[in-house]
Amino acid sequence: MISCSSTPKPVDKQVFTDSDSTKISPKIEVGAEQTNQYLPLLKDKNIALVVNPTSRIKNSHLVDSLLSLGIHIKVIFAPEHGFRGDADAGEHIKNGKDSKTGLPIISLYGKNKKPDPSQLKNVDIIVFDIQDVGVRFYTYISTMHYVMEACAEQNKKMIILDRPNPNGDIVAGPILDTSKYRSFVGMHPIPIVHGCTVGELANMINGESWLKNGIKCNLTIIPCKNYTHQTPYSLPVKPSPNLNNDTSIRIYPSLCLLEPTDVSIGRGTYNPFTVLGIPYTIDSNINYTFTPKSIIGMSKYPKHKNKTCYGYQAIQLDTTLLTKSFSPIPFQYYYQLYKTEGKEKDFITSLQFLKQLIGNDLYLEYLKDKNSPYPHGEINNYILLRRKYLLYPK
Repeated sequence: MISCSSTPKPVDKQVFTDSDSTKISPKIEVGAEQTNQYLPLLKDKNIALVVNPTSRIKNSHLVDSLLSLGIHIKVIFAPEHGFRGDADAGEHIKNGKDSKTGLPIISLYGKNKKPDPSQLKNVDIIVFDIQDVGVRFYTYISTMHYVMEACAEQNKKMIILDRPNPNGDIVAGPILDTSKYRSFVGMHPIPIVHGCTVGELANMINGESWLKNGIKCNLTIIPCKNYTHQTPYSLPVKPSPNLNNDTSIRIYPSLCLLEPTDVSIGRGTYNPFTVLGIPYTIDSNINYTFTPKSIIGMSKYPKHKNKTCYGYQAIQLDTTLLTKSFSPIPFQYYYQLYKTEGKEKDFITSLQFLKQLIGNDLYLEYLKDKNSPYPHGEINNYILLRRKYLLYPK
């Protein structure tokens, strides 16, 4: 067992390194770096950007790079966590101005999720450049959906500067039942780990007529170079405050299902989405502890704040997490633990939110009772659908 510690040992950032050091793959070039492919489309046009801290060309933010190249940027749209990326999950983000450039910033998180006609009145093209992590309930793809819809409704062109999916080698988890559980944390009938880049997913949204009333977005994708879905990719900038290393990104699809439960998944520590714990001891063998604290820029009001939580590093519960990306085991372990201790009613703190994350009644029953039939069929159909929209080799 791991020795007792109030601050969990940081997880090694490089978990996706190719074990065969003799292989030298060509360096991946993200869409944003291929300026020769999209600058001609932006010249003499009024541009809106949907960006956050991951929107970079090497060491320069896309906003600064485009301004230096003479591109006319009219407005910046910011997703969840904000333009600078330091807002908590679910935190209200105010509109404002960028202190460096003076450009107006409009939040697309909260009540205003879709650019309205007044916000796009003087805009010709919207450029979307945000690093995603390939998980259905990661809200950047919901923002992308609404921006596509606004462009289709207002006859604007949209350009997506594609980036690799760090979980792009996996397709796993339940398919969202959009008739019951469609929300901002899940808008499309796709599995939790969907195996697409944002560019591929945008093509799927268009191709499957998932925008309102089946409208189509005038869409151009600038794809990555030298990328396949099996190519390891360590993100150069954390995509959100609590996904701060490769391990957290890999385990996030599984541990996020514990958000609407009594279990802490490490928010309020410097190892979020890698540790699990509860503020009392049920299993006498547990000797691993951590204490969630308020951390500005990561988690101001974490679950079980200032309480000692007893638990595990997540990969202790399921050593396959790093290879599978999605596993029901962490949820099932704690559900059965609470049930055995007669604390079942204390386990789930928001059933509706849990249903929105899982998105599928059959899979929820499987999580509660692993002897229930595992719902296989839908994901096989999705895998066939996905093939139609892949831009990169599997």
